Amino acid sequence: MTEFMGELIGTMILIIFGAGVIAGANLKATKAEGSWVLITIAWGLAVAMGVYAVGQVTGAHINPAVTLGLATVGDFAWEKVPMYIFAQTIGAFIGATIVFFHYLPHWKDTEDQMAMKSIFCTDPAIRSPISNLVSEIIGTFVLVMGILFIGANDFTDGLNPLIVGLLIVAIGMSLGSTTGYAINPARDLGPRIAHAVLPIPGKGGSDWGYAWIPVVGPAIGGVYGGLFYQAIFKGNANVWFWIGTLIILAIMLSSMRVELKKVYQTEEGVE
Repeated sequence: MTEFMGELIGTMILIIFGAGVIAGANLKATKAEGSWVLITIAWGLAVAMGVYAVGQVTGAHINPAVTLGLATVGDFAWEKVPMYIFAQTIGAFIGATIVFFHYLPHWKDTEDQMAMKSIFCTDPAIRSPISNLVSEIIGTFVLVMGILFIGANDFTDGLNPLIVGLLIVAIGMSLGSTTGYAINPARDLGPRIAHAVLPIPGKGGSDWGYAWIPVVGPAIGGVYGGLFYQAIFKGNANVWFWIGTLIILAIMLSSMRVELKKVYQTEEGVE
């Protein structure tokens, strides 16, 4: 198996299980009654299965943010980054398409367009672009840092993917409820394209106005996670770490300013 096919298959497996559990929870007339805990556990297992499937072939990034983070710390060749990201996005599209076919009889019985779209891609609990971007940056920063932490420890053979899966569960439970924790550009973009092109009855729009956030946020968070790990744990605080830190601080301060402005405007309106 080539590296391209490995990343494609690994990401496809991730989305089959991940989007599949959301479909079971959201679509009408299924035998599953969904909950956030169920979804976060299933996504963690989905990552573990993807890693088990192709880890020996590609390292099982199955996430462009992880690919970027590992390249940033020198653990992955930059020239392979575009190929990995392309494979991951295609795999995510195929995985989402398989979920569509699996649940074919259930789409017509579901009238909630948001419920259908959330099977394929993420959306925020409270729409506030800069704050949504911050949530995705933080979640992916923790993901890449966690993967690097895990890689620095010795585990019994075969246990590592399960530990990574538990990391995904922890991120979902602790940080995922604001934006649905894409923390993976391919996971959101590939299935969003699938949602746009598949003949899903009454599906509504694919919300392309929001689509840049689960792509840009994880990319920033993944790169900064790698830079932070190198700077703090390896003692290599290069100029890119400081530039990245300033960019992250600027985004977070902008988010705070926007949200506080909303509060003040609300209070003035009440008065």
